Amino acid sequence: MRAIITRLKSDGTREKVLIDDWQDPGAPAENEVRTRTLYSGITNGTERNDLIGGNYAHEDGKLPAVGGYQNVGEVIEVGSGVQDLEFGDLLYMSQRHLEFCLEPEDLLHIKLPPEIKLEEAALFGVAGVAMRCCRNANLRIGDRMLVVGAGIVGQLVAQIAASVGARVTLCDVNAHRLEIAEAIGAVDEIIDVDGDGWDKHIPDGGFDVVLDAAGVLGMEDKLISAAKRHGTVMFIAGRFRVEFTFNRGQRQEITIKQNSHFDNSDLHHMCRFVSKGMIQIGPLVQDVLPVGEANGIYDTLRDEPYKLLGTVFDWR
Repeated sequence: MRAIITRLKSDGTREKVLIDDWQDPGAPAENEVRTRTLYSGITNGTERNDLIGGNYAHEDGKLPAVGGYQNVGEVIEVGSGVQDLEFGDLLYMSQRHLEFCLEPEDLLHIKLPPEIKLEEAALFGVAGVAMRCCRNANLRIGDRMLVVGAGIVGQLVAQIAASVGARVTLCDVNAHRLEIAEAIGAVDEIIDVDGDGWDKHIPDGGFDVVLDAAGVLGMEDKLISAAKRHGTVMFIAGRFRVEFTFNRGQRQEITIKQNSHFDNSDLHHMCRFVSKGMIQIGPLVQDVLPVGEANGIYDTLRDEPYKLLGTVFDWR
């Protein structure tokens, strides 16, 4: 069976490659379905974290290992106790880059309606993270929100927040990503913070909610300064620790929040937003490639991640 795995190289560094001899999961148990993967999406932050041995990477001793959590598959076999899924159903699942998966009926997935494009559904994992961020932010109509980082999660957070009435500023150092956001047209303000752009254009105390979707080390004090008194600063990007000047946060009595993984309710809300055209995933899908090209893509993700946005593998 084909699978995309992370493994150690002889020099101790990591690589992520497609192999064809991973163990097949076999027949489904009573409460499971067996699926054949049609598409899977790269989770840029999480999978790069694994490639570079980051704070939530697989330990060396547990490699090789399969990763990812964005899988679109077709049900091809149904366990005897399954009630709500049937042969031929199309599912988004929080499953790994595997050719065949066993999915318990009560696990993290959603049945895809016909109006959802499968290539876009392959990014429902990062979209679910974005939905969870916005729900966790407790946004109200008119709140000012600063989204730092215009990758997939940041772009989708910006769209969701705008759709519920927030006034969103999106910033990044990557001009191409900002051009995509401008073309989508959901946010109020787009700022290039390359060079001294942050100091020139991001006001202190300007935002009710500041979301860090970039994970640039050493930015914590700047993020806190951008928040209003009693504002919220949210962290989602992978890092070993968060360090900031205590008195800076104390003066503003800020709330610091972290975000957990998405759940089924986040997926259902995301599917509803996409179905109604309230958010756009399509412009964020930069590459749809045969899964056989995975090795080169992961080299780029490890070494030049800014070149990628939404990447989807076609397993058919």
